[in-house]
Amino acid sequence: MTARNATVAVIGAGDFIGAAIARKFASEGFTVFAGRRNGEKLAPLVADIEKAGGKAFGRTLDARKEADVTAFLQDADREAPLEVCIFNIGANVNFPILDTTERVFRKVWEMACYSGFLAGREAARLMLPRGQGCIFFTGATASMRGGAGYAAFAAAKAGLRAVAQAAARELGPKNIHVAHLVIDSGVDTAWVRERIRQREGEAALENLDPGRLMRPEAVADSYWALYQQPRDAWSSELEIRPFGEKW
Repeated sequence: MTARNATVAVIGAGDFIGAAIARKFASEGFTVFAGRRNGEKLAPLVADIEKAGGKAFGRTLDARKEADVTAFLQDADREAPLEVCIFNIGANVNFPILDTTERVFRKVWEMACYSGFLAGREAARLMLPRGQGCIFFTGATASMRGGAGYAAFAAAKAGLRAVAQAAARELGPKNIHVAHLVIDSGVDTAWVRERIRQREGEAALENLDPGRLMRPEAVADSYWALYQQPRDAWSSELEIRPFGEKW
């Protein structure tokens, strides 16, 4: 790989989608700054990237705290100019409306919406003086519509989509590409597979339709495609789903 003088910050660098994004951008020469609540869990990802010849840093990050987000992105920018910031926090929970406590609703909003606003704003502050950069947000089916049991999650994800739209209109003319990626599908993660097993039994996993779940690597490839778009053909929103997904 050819090293770039550029950093990608992945906020919400979990074991699947976030890790795949980090590996993809690292393979393209980016320095990776990865953040998650338990930063020690990033050690295997950092080791894998470095073993492949890349450069990566893992940090403990509470994205709901303004000072933490600011410090995290400033550290990334000091390592190499921050060129891409990807907000990838999920906070997917399912509760009937009467069982959705004030604490649950507020916490999900803080994680999936408020922290996205903080990430986008602070990334923009670093990118605007250079007149370039990309700020991308991970959305979900819930970004588009509220499903039964998803009042908290849908409210947060719809709010994040609105933040992305407003930021795109404001920052696009200043050469900052802002985009919202709607993942309209289950993603092939351990958590999703366990939910399928609990609902449908072990046989459902053994005979899983290849068009049912999206690979984390496919999400990473979609973000890379967004990054590569020319300025005269930017997407502000991109929907992705497996060929077997109903929509």
